[in-house]
Amino acid sequence: MKRKIVSILLCAVMVAGLLSGCAKTNKTTDNSNNPAKDDTKTEATATPKAEDSKPAEINIFISQPEYADAMNELIDAYKKVAPNVTINYETTQNDYPTLLKAKLNSGDVPDIFSSTSGKEIDVYKEWSYNLADQALTKTMLPSVASSMQSSEEGGGVYGIAIKGNYFGMVYNKDIFSKAGITEFPGTVSAMKAACEKLSAAGYTPFTTGYSEWWVFKHVWQHFFAAAAKDAGTDVASLVKSFEEGKAKVKDYPELYNNFFDFIDLTVKYGDAKPLETALENEESAFASGKAAMVVGQGAWIEGDVKAITPDIQIGFNGYPVTEDASQCQVISGSDQALHVYKDSKSLQATLDFVNWWYTSDYGISWFTDVAGVVPPVKTTAQSNFDIIKQGSELEASVGAAPLGVCYSTDSWWQVFGELMQAYIAKTADKDATCASIEEQWSAIDGAQ
Repeated sequence: MKRKIVSILLCAVMVAGLLSGCAKTNKTTDNSNNPAKDDTKTEATATPKAEDSKPAEINIFISQPEYADAMNELIDAYKKVAPNVTINYETTQNDYPTLLKAKLNSGDVPDIFSSTSGKEIDVYKEWSYNLADQALTKTMLPSVASSMQSSEEGGGVYGIAIKGNYFGMVYNKDIFSKAGITEFPGTVSAMKAACEKLSAAGYTPFTTGYSEWWVFKHVWQHFFAAAAKDAGTDVASLVKSFEEGKAKVKDYPELYNNFFDFIDLTVKYGDAKPLETALENEESAFASGKAAMVVGQGAWIEGDVKAITPDIQIGFNGYPVTEDASQCQVISGSDQALHVYKDSKSLQATLDFVNWWYTSDYGISWFTDVAGVVPPVKTTAQSNFDIIKQGSELEASVGAAPLGVCYSTDSWWQVFGELMQAYIAKTADKDATCASIEEQWSAIDGAQ
């Protein structure tokens, strides 16, 4: 099992496996944003040949443990391409920002590490290789590439995405039907009515995962998008206003009223011990039919849920954030970035690996066939995952709300999650929590 506990997967075995006829672009990198050292000259290699594989060790330390199984398969596949390369894969979630900073400060920098996209690209740029001239940029979607740019320099490609994604409410269609709910509740009042019906029918309406700090940012961004829209501004501008200490939560009813009311609703109609419920508990409660809706999750849970209950009827929609059902929208976008350490002792081997991931037939198909995510690369492959299919259909029919989580750092989001956990534990009331949100947001991200 994965998650919670750091999972270390040492892929040391390198058996011979040959991929013949793989194209290799011999192009010496001339990249002024990267260190100009003789021993760090790199080649923008699309796919290395197994017979050319040189001994090397790549250390990967990333968040998103929900993809541990898929990453294992990716690494196993790469063994056949580069049999002399050892990949050490380590993943965790809850303490990731703190653990990463400790590694960076100690000089023990992973060859591949993760952050959020957007704002954190500049936070970690001094350690990151500019991938702008690498083969992988030919397959990377333009929308993903733009989220990997440095806003400070107005360009570059300082990361790759492990996924595009859909964020929204995952629900059990069968349970909704048995409770007499014929359509997903698109408004705040409709959601309250649905909870009453589900509870009366003997189901737990929500499972929440509130022991995880990152769950809260996934929920908040839906209400925040509505707050920005109703205020006649955009998400980026409203985030900046909070960072500058100008905005107040109380001035936005979508946040002060609707977001906090929703959190209260999920606690009232949710897990018996919400602050002791983590991702795996959510997946188990949902897959087993105990809970009707999963809070704070998205496309990434489907594989695990269907591993427990293969025939579960999964529904997917946005969060009801106001009394306007048109604002109940899913969110799509690439929120995470994987950085290549620019001073890595295994820089060429690391570049070979990420280029292979983004350009080989297996690597491109991995996103839909193995990881079950929205591909961050150009492909015509159709996903078999319900959440991705429904998210794509909803985005095409009613649009998608903007991805808000990438405008702030995970350092801030972790504190935000802890403030919300204190609110649920009743050690801080709503006004005190809002005051702390305003103060800490400005102190942490306003100083960036």
